[in-house]
Amino acid sequence: MVRAAVLPAVGAPLEIAEIVLPEPGPGQVRVKLAAAGVCHSDLSLSDGTMRVPVPAVLGHEGAGTVLAVGEGVTHVAPGDGVVLNWAPSCGRCHHCGLGEVWLCANALTGVGAVHAHRTDGSELHPGLNVAAFAEETVVAAGCVLPAPAGIPLAEAALLGCAVLTGYGAVHHSARVRAGESVAVFGAGGVGLAALQAARIAGAGPIVAVDVSPAKEELARAAGATEFVLASETTAKEIRALTGGQGADVAVECVGRATTIRTAWESTRRGGRAVVVGIGGKDQQVTFHALEIFHFARTLTGCVYGNSDPARDLPVLAEHVRAGRLDLGSLVTDRIGLEGIPAAFEAMLAGEGGRSLVVFPA
Repeated sequence: MVRAAVLPAVGAPLEIAEIVLPEPGPGQVRVKLAAAGVCHSDLSLSDGTMRVPVPAVLGHEGAGTVLAVGEGVTHVAPGDGVVLNWAPSCGRCHHCGLGEVWLCANALTGVGAVHAHRTDGSELHPGLNVAAFAEETVVAAGCVLPAPAGIPLAEAALLGCAVLTGYGAVHHSARVRAGESVAVFGAGGVGLAALQAARIAGAGPIVAVDVSPAKEELARAAGATEFVLASETTAKEIRALTGGQGADVAVECVGRATTIRTAWESTRRGGRAVVVGIGGKDQQVTFHALEIFHFARTLTGCVYGNSDPARDLPVLAEHVRAGRLDLGSLVTDRIGLEGIPAAFEAMLAGEGGRSLVVFPA
């Protein structure tokens, strides 16, 4: 038995409980978690914005050490460090055939599986395939990637979602070029990663936008050259900071209609607005036909940073080893499983960067 954070029902409080994990079957891997990041997507699962079968063990951003492997698993072995990949691509569907592995039609088929059991025998599902809010987990072999050498496993957990998403939004989706101006909306874990990615790309100026003035120090440490406190005049302020034109690129990491609309309005004519944040169906964004024609801007969604984890993890690792990407600076709180509900509350209040659940060695 291992301890885990269980979502008993949509909208219900998380429960810290002992669960019974099976031994890994064919094509499966058992992992002892070193750390798991608390992502806004976990909050979206708990409140029903994103629907998955419940009860479930949440957590999808993690890293740890392989304890055992099932028949047929050859790319990792017991004792190996691994990063969890919550959206493994099947390699067979239409999108995988196009090379768009982040849109794989079968990436989340595992969420309906029985992952573990409560002590009373009732079934539990893996929230986003990997059930990382637990001391140990059993996952499909495609959900583990070898951890990059030279990076502590606790910090490597962040590579599994926040950094892949934020970096990918800048480099893969927006394709930011040196000298372009970038505005990042939301300075949480993903937003801070996007700011670092913009700095790595040679962007400038880099404008961070957040509702909390306390985020300014975090944002500037990540690479922001300017900080704007979110208000009704945000778009006007960003235009003033970018020569009156607007940003070349806006990256929205919040998922709210007003923020998406402001990100759009903050870009120049011909600019690019990338939406990373996951909003609910009630968040309706409207545009009129004339402005779409006149401004010639591009508005695009971005799933998992349009990343291929197998391809991108080594690239990110090299940035970390070279000192260009600082994983530790994304983390503002190191907590245990019991701290996850408070981390959810902090996200709702717009406080802090990434909370990291750190498990005993």
